[in-house]
Amino acid sequence: MSYRKEKKFRLSQFDFDSLKSKLLYYGMQPLYPKRVINSLYYDTRLYTMYHDSEEGVLPRRKVRFRWYNDVRKAKKELKISSIEGRFKTSTYVPIVSENTLPLTLHDQYYGVLYPSLKVTYIREYYLFKSMRITFDSQIKYVDYRRSSKISYKDIECVMEIKVSHEVSDDYIESKLPFPTSRFSKYSRGLLASNGEL
Repeated sequence: MSYRKEKKFRLSQFDFDSLKSKLLYYGMQPLYPKRVINSLYYDTRLYTMYHDSEEGVLPRRKVRFRWYNDVRKAKKELKISSIEGRFKTSTYVPIVSENTLPLTLHDQYYGVLYPSLKVTYIREYYLFKSMRITFDSQIKYVDYRRSSKISYKDIECVMEIKVSHEVSDDYIESKLPFPTSRFSKYSRGLLASNGEL
């Protein structure tokens, strides 16, 4: 099991473009082509996973299906946050379309889970000073428990750093001296669908 450390930077579109340009100037290199990411999150009927995330409960879990351009192949992902750090497990699942994803899942800790929120965004991948950096923009949310399926657009973007658990915070801050902040797409999407974002 390999734990990792994640740092997020919540940005306006202007700051997002400015920071990306600055890091490219200082040597940040593209790692992969950018792509559209779709994630369908699952939760209990009472949104227990969401509430655990908001309250910072440890350990906690998130369960989602993620797919890219080819919806016929999705990944079922389990993200676990614990005192030791974060880690993720992935299993590829063949599907016919988004509509054929399961209507329920069973989690050993949370019980029965139901589709709750779809998140779609553009992700760009970079490498800077041995740190993997992603830039997510054009983030949209669809509440799967509402019949209207209205899409909500997030006015903010996010930059995220993913490094091994052994990399010190001092090293990260020496290379990226910017304030971090919490940015959970799942939480923001549920808040947006309730008119609270």
